[in-house]
Amino acid sequence: MSVFVVTGTDTGLGKTVFAAALTAALKGVYWKPVQAGLDGETDSQAVARLSGRPVLPELYRFALAASPHKAAAAQGIAIDPAKLVLPPSDAPLVVEGAGGLLVPLSDNILFADIFARWQAPLVLCARTSLGTINHTLLSLEAIRTRNIPLLGVAFVGGADAENERIICKISGARRLGRLAPVSPLNGETLSRAFAAGFDKSEFA
Repeated sequence: MSVFVVTGTDTGLGKTVFAAALTAALKGVYWKPVQAGLDGETDSQAVARLSGRPVLPELYRFALAASPHKAAAAQGIAIDPAKLVLPPSDAPLVVEGAGGLLVPLSDNILFADIFARWQAPLVLCARTSLGTINHTLLSLEAIRTRNIPLLGVAFVGGADAENERIICKISGARRLGRLAPVSPLNGETLSRAFAAGFDKSEFA
């Protein structure tokens, strides 16, 4: 089974849009195990709309848009890390975490700890804009400290060749490509943008 874990340097940078594009390109299946925030379109609903591909149900769904540990506590629930097991899939499985690597699921478990247990190739989504160098290098250090297999960095945003260059030069991480801003955002425009910014063979 081919599995790709998608995480980000922080929240709101566009990793769900990237995950939708990757799921469509690979003709895969998407899974977000923990969803925090149910007002409006959820990440799973957005990926289903943009990719046209199957989406597996979330393991945990919390109403509060907050860190998973806080959203779970608000409903009197404790996230059980033993339940966070990769589901079987005949098609490539794209798994998206919540927020960044060091987002807590409980007082003792971070999402990065789950990624380390899974040992599936990880794609780190990073902004191209101001602040990305520090956030991305810190995230890459966290990945390597935990021996998580890193596939590479997928940049999201407008072109900034120097930011991308220095991140990959210092870290030694592979640059997978860049997803440029997409407007209007729909399945067709997103697929074109992904094809223009990435070589699908990088995910073979």
